[in-house]
Amino acid sequence: MDYRGIFEDAVDALRVEKRYRVFADLERVAGHFPHAVYRDGADNARDITIWCSNDYLGMGQHPKVIGAMQEAAGKLGAGAGGTRNISGTNRPLVELERSLADLHHKEAALVFTSGFVSNEASISTIARLIPNCLILSDQLNHASMIQGVRQSGMEKKIFRHNDLKHLRELLEAAGKQRPKLIVFESVYSMDGDIAPIAEICDLADEFNAMTYIDEVHAVGIYGPRGGGICERDGLMDRIDVIEGTLAKGFGVMGGYITANKAIVDAVRSYAPEFIFTTALPPALCAAARTSIEHLKVSSVEREGQQRQAARVKRVLAEAGLPVLPTETHIVPLIVGDARLCKAASDMLMDRHNIYIQPINYPTVPKGTERLRITPTPYHTDDMIAELCDALIAVWRQLDLPRDFDMSRLMEGKLIVGDLTLPTVGG
Repeated sequence: MDYRGIFEDAVDALRVEKRYRVFADLERVAGHFPHAVYRDGADNARDITIWCSNDYLGMGQHPKVIGAMQEAAGKLGAGAGGTRNISGTNRPLVELERSLADLHHKEAALVFTSGFVSNEASISTIARLIPNCLILSDQLNHASMIQGVRQSGMEKKIFRHNDLKHLRELLEAAGKQRPKLIVFESVYSMDGDIAPIAEICDLADEFNAMTYIDEVHAVGIYGPRGGGICERDGLMDRIDVIEGTLAKGFGVMGGYITANKAIVDAVRSYAPEFIFTTALPPALCAAARTSIEHLKVSSVEREGQQRQAARVKRVLAEAGLPVLPTETHIVPLIVGDARLCKAASDMLMDRHNIYIQPINYPTVPKGTERLRITPTPYHTDDMIAELCDALIAVWRQLDLPRDFDMSRLMEGKLIVGDLTLPTVGG
């Protein structure tokens, strides 16, 4: 058996489909974001501008956040020493969970090593602990949520993306007596749209269902204190479990859930992903808490991001580029072909020193490949003008389409009633 050949063939198949992923060797420089140093295969270095970072507010380079990390590492060391069950809980982690519970006005919070792990562990554990639980999952939920649903082993139903009528039909078919868990996101990361949260909560109340929302692309960014879309819309008290990340709007690393003490304690006590995983180091926890507390009182970063995101959408649309209309900070630029999307990304880097990673299948459905642009407060008006000029040149050089049938966005996505790829990611 040629074991090596099996894996080489698998990777070669991705290359043929132009889905092979190449990581850009980037060196972010604190104080100069979104500028970075890029090194090619020959280790030649040049300055580039990043336009696709999930550090949406640039908090990963904030002086207070860096200072908190450095101070904690100097005092408490680099690592956590093991799992929380064996090594105890470091003090900055205790303070971080209290800060998160306060952010979302919940009784308790639980921190995981990543947002993927927090979704996978929490959804699967909560559903398993509810007898005869039926999970109702949005069609475009993130891969981590889909994995949590699968791992639970419970029955699942998929409702069409943000389709309240379809969700109602599934709830009615299940009946009010059967335990149910509705899992969905607030901001969907690839199309940049927002769930009808209030209406989903109304249905949950009517049909006696629990609600679980993923706010990873919203925490830090929306709401007067950065509590996400639920805070912005005054809905935090209507959601049973709010999940978020420390790695996007807050600029550090980790994931978490907030809920009542009973739910959090149950996940803490039963989820193997939590029990058997080394805790986040004290320095990361201190940095994340500093970022959260800063954004609770500072709106400068949020206002700057929203202003520049709106400007990018307006400038690109006026230039006739195929920008997907969104009401969020995410700016998808539709290409519609995997090979051309990769070619556009390469050309932006090679000729214009602009880094935007191509988003291809299975992250998005085939035929909806795109460049996903995420403006930050640190992208200046001059940078936006340079981006627009570069994109116009690339579109002209590759003869890319300037119009796109938006109805195609829903073609080829998840088959309703099944949890199969493609899945939304990022």
